[in-house]
Parts: sequence; structure tokens; C-alpha cells
Amino acid sequence: MNVIVVGAGIAGLSTAWSLVKAGHSVSIVEQGPIPNPLAASGDHHRIIRRAYPARSGYGRLITEAYEAWDEMWDDLGENHLDARGFLCVSREPGDEAEIYREGLEQGNFPFELVEPDAAVERWPFLESGSFRYAYFSPEGGALHCRKIAAGLTKWLSANGANVYDHTKVTTIDADAGHIVLESGETMQADRIVVAAGAWVLKLFPELDGELKTYRTALAYVEPPADLKATWEAAPVVLDVGGTVDGYVVPPSGGAGMKFGSGLHKVPTSNADWNRDPVTGEGEAIRNLFSPPIARIGEYGLTEVVTCAYTFTDDEKFMAHENGKCLVVSACSGHGYKFGAAVGRRVAACVDDGDVPGLKAWLRAEVA
Repeated sequence: MNVIVVGAGIAGLSTAWSLVKAGHSVSIVEQGPIPNPLAASGDHHRIIRRAYPARSGYGRLITEAYEAWDEMWDDLGENHLDARGFLCVSREPGDEAEIYREGLEQGNFPFELVEPDAAVERWPFLESGSFRYAYFSPEGGALHCRKIAAGLTKWLSANGANVYDHTKVTTIDADAGHIVLESGETMQADRIVVAAGAWVLKLFPELDGELKTYRTALAYVEPPADLKATWEAAPVVLDVGGTVDGYVVPPSGGAGMKFGSGLHKVPTSNADWNRDPVTGEGEAIRNLFSPPIARIGEYGLTEVVTCAYTFTDDEKFMAHENGKCLVVSACSGHGYKFGAAVGRRVAACVDDGDVPGLKAWLRAEVA
């Protein structure tokens, strides 16, 4: 089968990888460079973790995600997962860190509860007296996104796929199975998979309402000199508690340390809107992390990068079939960790046509 994949983020690249392995003729088309730093999966690193709310279903799907990543590492000949585990800090009853802990307990997944004084001694970047408890799980870490994208692109080219970067798709005729490029050229396929992230609504505006786009930013920082070694050995911080919805990725894979917060997002109808950082944006993000991060003013800003995400109301993945076209969208920042598994599942759906089965899996409604 001749398949075109639109979008070379992790979902698109992984789908192309799985389709090639299944024997299909594959072309992948990306509007920017690969990796594309403006894409949701174009940053240096993303967190993988087992923690999800109880009964969400996504915690158990991490097992399949790890299996898919291991298959990919075998093909690429290199492992791009820094499995340093993850840390959560609870500051208020019922905050997200506590909800994640309940999910770990419900799934019988491993974690270690750490009392506040012991946590500060173990991770001295935490502020004493600012949190109720912490916990650590060994099942998590940081995936190195740009290295994964570069490795997949090289693998695809070496295994017969056509890789088109800096090639923007402007129109998709789902019934006819062809796409129109910004240059005016067209490409024809038996099947089209669209994994265009926040740009999906530009190609399928009828999905507005089911998908919402947000613009956010991330702050890269340099920690205080006396804490640098501690951070370099620290787990990723999945949640800092309270209402911040904040995470920290320590230096990993040659990339710097970053702060990101779910509070710092703005709804937009245009994925290209306001992509340049604004004055004071980095400081605003950084300052959200005090407490529980001590001495926050000593963390020097090195870079602020912007990103666009899509969300559904319930923050689950979605799939939409239209003619010969299958649209797949990850939702919120939790999508990356499932990227290799999503690619395998989407490729299987292209083969067997089981779109309802794919939708159920994407929503974590089946094991």
C-alpha cells in the first residue's frame, strides 16, 4: 500500500517507521525541519512516567509504550531514554501529585514515599517546610526527542521511505487520497495518515470543538553552582504540587534543565500565533516553582522556547477517519511518551481497518 504521513513529530515518524516495517511504501511530509523546534514533540526532551490518575487506563499502557521504545532502540541501534525515574511533591490535599500517587497505588506500580525532611536531605533543591511529602518511582525518566527524530529520519531514509522536510501541505482531499503542497504540487496515496499536531485544525477545521489549541512556553535555566551536581543526578520532577501543574527536567542528553507549567498556556485558534517569547515570560514561568523549589531567583534563565499543543476536553488521544484519511492527535504534553506505541497501533489500523479498535486503545479503554 502507498501511504503518505503528514507531520514528522513523534506520532508521524513512529507511524512511518511501523508502516515501513510492515512492508508499505511510505512518504512522510513535514512543513519544517526534522526535528521541528516549533512542534510539540520538537523540544530536547519529554518525560515518560507510569503516574496517571486511578482508572485512567494510561498507567497500564506505559508497559506497551516501553515495549515499543525497546523495539525502536533495537532498530536505531541506540537507546534515547534516560531512565532516571521521577519525583513528585505534594503540597496540598488532593493536588495532582496526590492524584498520581493514588493512581500508582491503584495500579500496584512501584514508588517510594519520602517524608519531607528526608526528601530535602536527599534532594536539597527542595525548600524545607514547603510540602507535605514526596515520592520517587524508578519507572520513568526523560526521552531525548531530537535525537529520536534524527535517528528515525535516518532509519526511514535508509529503509526506502521518502522523507520530505520543509514541505508544507496546504490541502488534503480525503476522498481522492491526495494532498496539495504549498508549491502547488500534488501527491497521491492509497491512505493518508495525518499526525500534524497543533496544525491539524488548519487542514481539518471541522475538528474545531473536538480539538483545542494552546500556546505555551518552557524556561531553560542554569541551576545554582552548588546544586548543579545534585540536579544532574536527580530524577525528573513530574509534579511540584499545588495548582502549578509544574514539572522539571534536569540536564539530560546534552540538553539543559527546564521548567514547564500547565498554568502557563493560552488558548489560540492559530498554531503559529505569538511563537516568539515575550518580555518577562521566562521569569514568570520560573517563579511559579517557588515553593517547593528553594532559591528560585538563583536559577539563571538561558532560553525560553514556545510550543503549541492540542487538547481534548478529557485530555485523551483521538482518531478521526475521513475517506482515505486517518487523523490522529495526541492530547496535551502526555502524548510523547506513547509515541512509539501510537505509531505501531496506527500502522496496524492502516492494515486492518479497525478504526474503532484504534480509538478504544487511544482512549486507554482496552488493555
